[in-house]
Amino acid sequence: MQSPNKSIYLDHAATTPVDPRVAQFMHEIYAEMFANASSVYRLGHESRRLVEDARRRISKVLHCSVGEIVFTGGGSEANNLAIKGIAWAHQNRGKHLMTSTLEHHAVLRTCQYLERHGFEITYLSVDATGLVDPNEIKKQLRPDTILVSIMHANNEIGTIEPIEEIGALLANTETYFHTDAVQTVGHLPINLQKLPVDLLSFSAHKFYGPKGVGGLFVRRETELDPLIHGGGQEHGMRSGTENVAGIAGMGLALDIASELLEKELVELSQWRDRLLTEIPKQIKATHVTGHPTRRLPGTASFCFEKVDGESIILKLDMEGICASTGSACHAGEIDPSHVLLALGLDRSIANGSVRLTLGRYNSPVHIEKILTVLPSVVHNLREMALAR
Repeated sequence: MQSPNKSIYLDHAATTPVDPRVAQFMHEIYAEMFANASSVYRLGHESRRLVEDARRRISKVLHCSVGEIVFTGGGSEANNLAIKGIAWAHQNRGKHLMTSTLEHHAVLRTCQYLERHGFEITYLSVDATGLVDPNEIKKQLRPDTILVSIMHANNEIGTIEPIEEIGALLANTETYFHTDAVQTVGHLPINLQKLPVDLLSFSAHKFYGPKGVGGLFVRRETELDPLIHGGGQEHGMRSGTENVAGIAGMGLALDIASELLEKELVELSQWRDRLLTEIPKQIKATHVTGHPTRRLPGTASFCFEKVDGESIILKLDMEGICASTGSACHAGEIDPSHVLLALGLDRSIANGSVRLTLGRYNSPVHIEKILTVLPSVVHNLREMALAR
């Protein structure tokens, strides 16, 4: 399948292009099946059918009950619903939560919000590869711990966390377990009959679906307080008129991702490994970030010494290559990624971060292009820095 644009797109962890089949399906819905899914007439029933068909599709891929899927406005909302929903519903039992220093801001800032409202948060450190130690969770677990939230895989470095082990140690406790699986749904096999989590967040635009729609798996008998009150849609967990086209598009996108998953796992892992092997060979003073084996199939992440990541990204863009950096420039100051600092990297090294995330429309030609362009970009920027 051809890329939907002429650029070499290597930023699939940020977002993915909408699969053309999904776009066409959604276009038809917008044109012909626009009714409110709560309406009692035939057009309303058609919209309801699309929503429930998507719920069935998603629950089949994730191996859970249709009643355990709650549609949201995206991954950030799903994370907020999981964390705040547990916190407010169970605050009489306890006000202690645990998460890691590596989490997405949608989790970290939600936890910081709860701290301002009287909750206590334990922020677990990670090792140099980004792994959380399940034994540390066991040590920090308390009778008043109501929730542990650990991401399935990190969006910047691709490290896959030991979710199975963490879930196993929480299995016989009253502590709920949430995982932010935004980076893994549609990219790794997930079986919620076996994965020991109570809540799992996902987002359509990470697996070639539309932006602005996602979901939360809520295991049966998990009590949550809703974030949005109103007409009682989504089992009372997320009121508001359903985004019918978005939900239907997400269902189709996950179906397609499930069909292609095995092929893409093999292909992307091979291309990723070539980047992880060749780039440090060709560019001196390069640090590979993330776990060497427990890593997302399409994620290759690096830190280059004596150069800032934003300059690399801008130079790559001039060559028609889209990539990303964990660092950000604010008022002339480089602000390194909290993820890279959590690994114990020096700020000066973390400033030189580059993330290459591969996807469905990439090819071996794209891999060879980045291997040709990136070394010269880094070399030229280092020469310019030395000259200054």
